[in-house]
Amino acid sequence: MGSAPSADFFQPLKADDPAVVGGYRLAAVLGSGGMGKVYLSYTPGGRPIAIKVIRPEFSEDPEFRRRFQQEVRAAERVQGLYTAPVIDSDTEGAQPWLATAYVPGPSLAHAVARHGALPVRSVLLLTVGVAEALHVIHGAGIVHRDLKPANVLLASDGPRVIDFGIARAADSTALTSTGVSVGTPAFMAPEQASAGTVTPATDVFALGQIAAFTAIGASVFGDGPSHAVLYRIVHEDPDLSALPEQLRPVVTRCLSRDPADRPALSEIIELCNAASEAPLRQGEDWLPRAVAGSITERLRLPAPAPTPAPAPMPTEVSPQPPAQAPVPAAPGYTPTGVAAAAPTQTAPVHGAPGAVPPGYRTPPPYAQPPYAQPSYPQPSYPQPSYAPGHGTPPPFHTQPFVPGPSGPPRPKRTGLIVTGAVAAAVVGLVVLGSLLPDGSGKGGGDKASGASQQRPDPQPVSYQGIEVPQNHQLMFADNPPRPAEEPTGAGVLYGHADLFYYRDTLFGDEKFGTANGKLVVLNNSEKGSLETCRAVTRFTEKVGLDQLTDGSQVCVLSKAGHITLATFRGGSGGKGETRFITVDLTVWRNAEAAAKN
Repeated sequence: MGSAPSADFFQPLKADDPAVVGGYRLAAVLGSGGMGKVYLSYTPGGRPIAIKVIRPEFSEDPEFRRRFQQEVRAAERVQGLYTAPVIDSDTEGAQPWLATAYVPGPSLAHAVARHGALPVRSVLLLTVGVAEALHVIHGAGIVHRDLKPANVLLASDGPRVIDFGIARAADSTALTSTGVSVGTPAFMAPEQASAGTVTPATDVFALGQIAAFTAIGASVFGDGPSHAVLYRIVHEDPDLSALPEQLRPVVTRCLSRDPADRPALSEIIELCNAASEAPLRQGEDWLPRAVAGSITERLRLPAPAPTPAPAPMPTEVSPQPPAQAPVPAAPGYTPTGVAAAAPTQTAPVHGAPGAVPPGYRTPPPYAQPPYAQPSYPQPSYPQPSYAPGHGTPPPFHTQPFVPGPSGPPRPKRTGLIVTGAVAAAVVGLVVLGSLLPDGSGKGGGDKASGASQQRPDPQPVSYQGIEVPQNHQLMFADNPPRPAEEPTGAGVLYGHADLFYYRDTLFGDEKFGTANGKLVVLNNSEKGSLETCRAVTRFTEKVGLDQLTDGSQVCVLSKAGHITLATFRGGSGGKGETRFITVDLTVWRNAEAAAKN
């Protein structure tokens, strides 16, 4: 599986690990988490990259796939100084994956666990760098949602924020109710822990926790079971007794329980500069020497596994070759003996020695780099042109057709051919007979198979009293459904909402609708149920709020296959205030096949 990893953070590939992902030959395992596994690989030019392969449990969920594709598309727009840029991806394959630039540095979680708390200057530079990263991430319409020490890497020239927005795809699926944990409770914001509205201010709270964790070496809300930590986040104040005095202004503001009281990212940078005795400038000395040594260790990269050598071509023909169908000759080639099978064409494999055309010089391995600090983690280089599609880079060479060696003429075997034809005819009659809908058991196999493929209707899940602010949306795969703004900036009217409440503040128009399916307002004579929602046909996409009264029932059928009965319970909020509507939901998840488009 390639050369042996140089340290514990480069784990060798195991039998259940793929050798190639999207044309990239894997070299080592970098880590694994709640959403998938991360591998080390290389671009054709030898640049190291990190490839995250999503877990099969998520891959099989159509709602996750839709959200993952949406989040990856948004993440590709993030090109900041303190983020790891997205290099390539495939959101539609059997197992979706995402490739980013490899950052040769430990995570903040690893650095603190191994070396303890960092000095104040390092904490301030870290906070400023992460604040800049969040500015770019939020500018792309993404809320990170899972900002934690494990998602902040320490590079030689500053921090790098990774996995931005991807947690939302997993958080939106029904898998969160099956014990799959994606977020980290110790670094959640109060509104996130209590299933409230997640906004960019949620990431600011996490940034305050990260700054305190880096300076203290422990979480300010303590350890213990998840439910206990979440309770303290929502109801108790953080323990800042061990926090250095210079860091208190920025950390205290970030950890405000009310999102409206948290500072803007520009304010955070100003507070950090005011707390520093010298101007804050990122450089190679921003980390303690012991932590910087971890970067050097991660430069000793393992080489990718070599490409298996092709099987040698036969040099002679067996005197009694097995019977086979004739192979059509290539245009312009007239075989004089046995026709040779055309060589198998395979997709190009990146990072594999020998996978380049003759004369192309393979980049030297990264096992012993001649420089102390890498040049590749420099921020924001453009998207490579060699990967225009979903993880299928163009071939670097075309293998020409090479005819095999000539051999003696093959003897004719008329008797064997006749025997084979008779056997094929008998098999065909048997198959045809089994398809006839007559006689005992004829055709019955199809009916039995169809019956076995029928699955029972999903059990309904009910949610009472959900308050949806104006211009917010709900996704039925969320458990529970949580009001949120459209993350890509398209707005709820033109986004991907299963259900939204829109209010035009200029004209006062209020809409209740879906951007991801169709809905029907039921008459008073119609009883809301799964059967009713499947039977109604007078579909629309939105209705005015003036058409609904307290108790009105609306069937919503999402393209993802979820069916929901929404019961309107009225609205609140006066003129000039943020208005809310209240709905009860009964959701049948995956009740129908997902729509193709």
